[in-house]
Amino acid sequence: MTHRDIAAAKLNLALHVRGLLPDGRHAIETVFAFCTDGDRLSAEPADGLFLTVSGPFAGELLGVENNLVLLAARQLQAESGCEQGAAIQLDKQLPVASGIGGGSADAAATLRLLTSLWGIDPAHAAAVAPRIGSDVPACLLSLPVRGEGAGDELRPIELPEISGTPVLVINPRVMLSTADVFAGWDGVDHGALGDWRTGRNDLEKPARALVSQIETVHAWLSVQPGAWFVRMSGSGATCFAFFASEEARDSAADRVPREWWRLATHLR
Repeated sequence: MTHRDIAAAKLNLALHVRGLLPDGRHAIETVFAFCTDGDRLSAEPADGLFLTVSGPFAGELLGVENNLVLLAARQLQAESGCEQGAAIQLDKQLPVASGIGGGSADAAATLRLLTSLWGIDPAHAAAVAPRIGSDVPACLLSLPVRGEGAGDELRPIELPEISGTPVLVINPRVMLSTADVFAGWDGVDHGALGDWRTGRNDLEKPARALVSQIETVHAWLSVQPGAWFVRMSGSGATCFAFFASEEARDSAADRVPREWWRLATHLR
């Protein structure tokens, strides 16, 4: 029997960089929200672990053996002591290295998928998630959460006022290294994160210094009729806008320049 899951696109509604942690990672405060769309994964029983990749962004991945999907699967096997295998299919719909979850979301979806397929305790997936990446615990939940520490210390939050909101997500088709963006952070603590609406993304300035198209995408979204909240997600280069209606979002989506990637979706 085939099991299926969605690796939901992740959005950072705000992201404040507060300093460095003892292990050298950056201390952040962020609010994660998730879209209803993303990469698509499926799995069925097999002798061993296998991964095949398809979809419009399959060619941008470095290779199957290095994919976080297989890393997550192997670590879940080891953590749980499960001897079952799986043939996993990844349909790569989201651009790579784009600040909206990507590999972290794929790894998290794999953990959920194989937990179901293998019939094991979900606590094993929760134990494995932070070892794979700082965003993976949030992506494992794929619900609104506040993240602190390196983004992996989570506190669930309620955002009923924006659940179901129409969203337009745009990437200028430029990959951007998270490490390079963090390296460009100015090292200044500009203050704690309170309400996400009045927050900021401290990585936007260094990201724009590396990819000038971010400013163009952000400015374009900001002037679209019906757009009421615009921000860059994560370390970029993807920006997103909330819209007052599906009609306004879809009208804007129809006007997106052909060279940019777009996703018309909703918040969960």
